[in-house]
Amino acid sequence: MADRIYLDHAATTPMTEAAKAAVVEGMARWANPSSPHAEGRAARAALEAARAKIAAAYGWAHELVLTSGASESLHLALTRSMAERRLITAVEHDSVLRHSEGAKVLPVDANGILDLEALRGVLAGESRTMLCAQWANSETGVRQPIAAIAEVVHDAGGILLVDAAQMPARADDAVLRHADLVAISAHKRGGPPGIGALLVRDFATLLPMGGQEKGYRAGTENLPGALGYAAAVSEAEDLARMARLRAGLEAAIRDAGGEVVGEASPRTPLIGAYRMPGVSSAAQLIRFDLGGISVSAGSACSSGSMRPSHVLGAMGWQEPELREVVRVSFGRSTSEAEVARFAELWRKTADETRVRAA
Repeated sequence: MADRIYLDHAATTPMTEAAKAAVVEGMARWANPSSPHAEGRAARAALEAARAKIAAAYGWAHELVLTSGASESLHLALTRSMAERRLITAVEHDSVLRHSEGAKVLPVDANGILDLEALRGVLAGESRTMLCAQWANSETGVRQPIAAIAEVVHDAGGILLVDAAQMPARADDAVLRHADLVAISAHKRGGPPGIGALLVRDFATLLPMGGQEKGYRAGTENLPGALGYAAAVSEAEDLARMARLRAGLEAAIRDAGGEVVGEASPRTPLIGAYRMPGVSSAAQLIRFDLGGISVSAGSACSSGSMRPSHVLGAMGWQEPELREVVRVSFGRSTSEAEVARFAELWRKTADETRVRAA
């Protein structure tokens, strides 16, 4: 496995060395942070220090509820919010779709951006409505205009929930300034799996349920996970370097006859989606995997299904084109040589397809 190339960091990314060490430290602090004795108080102090470090890394000055990950954070926000009505965009992650029964689904344009006029129309005359919008799409990398969306939502007296599972710490001040609730995740940022958080601007927007986390989540706190998360996000990610890597890859893919999904939109430098005309995503994944390269056909929660991408469908893609797209995502460990090797295999695969079709 040492010679393999991993380009699926949007699904999960390797833990940093600092995060691994922090988790080990947390496992040595075996006491329950909710216990009143000396060992429990020491564990509580460590937990609160980790909470403060996570919030500071994101630049968040309000409340932070530790959860098991972004999916639970989204579930908590969607099901426990004080909003009377819920709206979601047509390109939200499956974890949002699963917990949004009865929600109004808002359209996006061909570039994957929420239709703000449609949003204004739905919100007209309404109040206490929650909109869930993602920071960046996990399949295409397309970023939503959070500041503009927040202005429309707040003008109507609504609540904005942002799915920021793919957002590096301090990557977007608009989220910090304007979102009311933000779901974040550790394992996509170099932290351990099983820990995440819900950033909360005002607890008045949520119904408490009792238990831990100031009554907003039940269950013994995951101290090792919190320490690992805090350590991971304290190390900045070099987004400029990753943007250069992606730009080089996309130039090669265009030269090879490929198509860049959502290239006219603002996108996170960590994710790119690419169509290889005439080759199904399933066939591409097999070819790349045999070539020692790990990529995906979409978000990890849905890439194993045979369903066509609802994200590409919402952007107006049709069969068979929407089944010819794969996702490439970058992380701290991604190198220029790895991207070059993937680009070479992409070109070789595309060329062989054209020869067979001739």
